[in-house]
Amino acid sequence: MHRLLQSSTDAYANLLEIYARDRALKSGKLLHAQLIINGLAHLTYLASKFITFYTGCGQISDARKLFDKIPKTNVHRWISIIGAYSRRGYYQEAINVFSEMQAEGSEVNKYVIPSILKACGHVLDEETGKKIHCLCLKKYFESDAFVISSLIDMYSKCGQVEKAKKVFDGMFEKDLVALNAVVSGYAQKGLVEEGLRLVEDMKFMGVKPDVVTWNTLIAGFSKKGEYLLVSKVFELMLAYGIEPDVVSWTSVISGLVQNFRYGEAFDTFTKMMKQGLYPSSATISSLLPACMSAVHLKCGKEVHGYAVVIGVVDDIFVKSALVDMYAKCGFISEARTLFYKMSEKSTVTWNSMIFAYANHGYCEEAIQLYKQMEEEGKKLDHLTFTAVLTACTHAGLVELGNSIFNSMQEKYKITPRLEHYACLVDLLGRAGKLDEAYDVIKTMPIEPDLFVWGALLGACRTHGNIELAELAAKHLRELEPGITGNNLLLANLYADAGSWGNVARLKKMMKKRKLRKFLGCSWIEGS
Repeated sequence: MHRLLQSSTDAYANLLEIYARDRALKSGKLLHAQLIINGLAHLTYLASKFITFYTGCGQISDARKLFDKIPKTNVHRWISIIGAYSRRGYYQEAINVFSEMQAEGSEVNKYVIPSILKACGHVLDEETGKKIHCLCLKKYFESDAFVISSLIDMYSKCGQVEKAKKVFDGMFEKDLVALNAVVSGYAQKGLVEEGLRLVEDMKFMGVKPDVVTWNTLIAGFSKKGEYLLVSKVFELMLAYGIEPDVVSWTSVISGLVQNFRYGEAFDTFTKMMKQGLYPSSATISSLLPACMSAVHLKCGKEVHGYAVVIGVVDDIFVKSALVDMYAKCGFISEARTLFYKMSEKSTVTWNSMIFAYANHGYCEEAIQLYKQMEEEGKKLDHLTFTAVLTACTHAGLVELGNSIFNSMQEKYKITPRLEHYACLVDLLGRAGKLDEAYDVIKTMPIEPDLFVWGALLGACRTHGNIELAELAAKHLRELEPGITGNNLLLANLYADAGSWGNVARLKKMMKKRKLRKFLGCSWIEGS
């Protein structure tokens, strides 16, 4: 009887994994209903599988309801939900559940640690990561290879590569996974040469680099624009008997695009195909940002067509990049069509479409899309709020913008960044609420940047507030002393007010400091 029950639960679990892979929410719910009827749904093994399934389908509230139904004495429920959240990118939710676990006094085991450390790394929560590190030392988990590799990865992602290296140095038996985590940390921090040195040192300890190691170094050097060292890494790969793969070439293409070397990116793409390697969805999505201007739209359409031919056009990252490309080229209709045809959308996709609407004057559509994200329980991030606040600014919706800014902090627990404050200052400034805009700047917990002060100066020019304009211009001169545009804006404000003495004084100061206005230019594509 026990064997029969075991085989049936395994069959249901396998079926549920297929539904999870295919995001078949309806089929999964039907199976869940059937298991509730036959009494198997209460089994922790199947309940854990359903938590993973619902999380994978983006149904966080359903996953949480199932979690709450599992008896509190069962430690496996914590492992299930934290692991599911972490795997599917719900990192802050994973950290919140872990806090609940500790508050309830549940015993923390080594199986939950890697998932929570992964979450800490992705949201850059070094403080929680350090507390977990202390817990690992207290519980003697530091001998577990998975825990140690996760600690190294967490510190690396948080930009603390020195701490990651210290943990790595303390390993009794170093392995390739831990080495790759440290190398990744060096690459993210821009210390790629040190990463390469570590790889060369480790070969004497019997830890040989694999294709992941080399690709991490290629990505790091490409991002820094050090293409001689990229060539050296390609040579070292071959010397180790490892052929550069499509990821290697994609890393080079991505680095070239990030450094605005679009022509070389297209040349590298062609060279890769001549090597007999077919581009992946990652290659296409890395290349498409090179086409995000009207000048390169023809190339973008060609890449779009090629994506259709090789069958990667339905990939979520490719579709998202295509939506972004058409939107930034001003083809909102094409971007909208692609967006609504997508069966699955990531937060990046939603953000791209909201930005597209906001930047091209479709502010009401942008706000409706944001509200749709909320209603459907989609994951909102800091860029979502930047996009919708931009829409509120362009539409002059002060009350709604203030409400969204507060909701970001109170409901979604997202700490405002400089770009959010710049949007809020711009929103209030355009509406003529200059004193409120200045109050926002004065109460900012972080130092205002040139975009924040620039938003205030622009609003002062529009509404003729000389006193605040002088203050904003003073801060802008400190932040970007060689730029003349802000001084010209202030001079125009003086001129509007008939204060010609101040105009003369400002222009004299600009001449004395040899500040020059950059002339405008146009880009024309030749045949």
